[in-house]
Amino acid sequence: MRVKVIKVKEALIPSGLPDIDWAFNPYVGCQHGCIYCYGREYVSDREVARYWGEVVGVKENVVDLLKHEVKHKKLGVVGVGTITDAYQPLELEYELTKSSLNVLLGSDFKVSIQTKSDLILRDRELLSKYGNRVDVGVTITTMNEEIAKLLEPGAPPPSRRVRVLEELSESDISTWVFLGPIVPGLTDDLNTIREVVEVAANTNSELYYDKLRVKNFMLMPDHPLYRAARRALRYRWGRLFKVITEICRKYGVRCGFGLDYSASVSGESRGVISLDEFAKKH
Repeated sequence: MRVKVIKVKEALIPSGLPDIDWAFNPYVGCQHGCIYCYGREYVSDREVARYWGEVVGVKENVVDLLKHEVKHKKLGVVGVGTITDAYQPLELEYELTKSSLNVLLGSDFKVSIQTKSDLILRDRELLSKYGNRVDVGVTITTMNEEIAKLLEPGAPPPSRRVRVLEELSESDISTWVFLGPIVPGLTDDLNTIREVVEVAANTNSELYYDKLRVKNFMLMPDHPLYRAARRALRYRWGRLFKVITEICRKYGVRCGFGLDYSASVSGESRGVISLDEFAKKH
């Protein structure tokens, strides 16, 4: 693992994500090294992109920049960790996320955090203090720890992520589960989906889901997701999304699309499919 200490010119970047005004990423790259992560295609540092999960940039001046920017930029919702995990292991040493949250929340911004790490529980007291302006999402692609290790080799196992939802929910912090990306042949089966929905139900969390969004690096024959990516290009996502919605309804979980629905099911039939029919096809 190689760490690059870098300086940046901006801390808060205008966001194109739904319901997020600003994107904030205290690190460039991510130690979790998830094999599906699109982040490598959106970082300007070519070394970080090429050696995703092995090289991470630490924005040493980002907190000072943030202290200046919060005085001048319009109040809104800040997405923390939009192309990196703000609670990756390096955060233990550098504490950029913790320091930045103090600045943002102390300046009346709202924050929406997405993570795979139970390190966030270190900041439970801070998040609870500003609970009315905080929500936390935890990505759970599957509860199967072997498959999770394959997809997300450097991330904490699903069981530790569940603990995050349990403890933050108990602190009256709004929580949500991100079921995504759904990988054809690995995490698109009924059992996987039900287990993750059950987690959302048991922790009073909402659930958002999204398909595997195929990127160029996945279509290289030596990439571990090559076959899944090719299958994803012709997958009938609209039918799967109907099934997820039905399972959520049965468990009393509010759910929705992680990103744009129309882009996810373009050109597909959106007819309703029963759970039994879906199970027979998968």
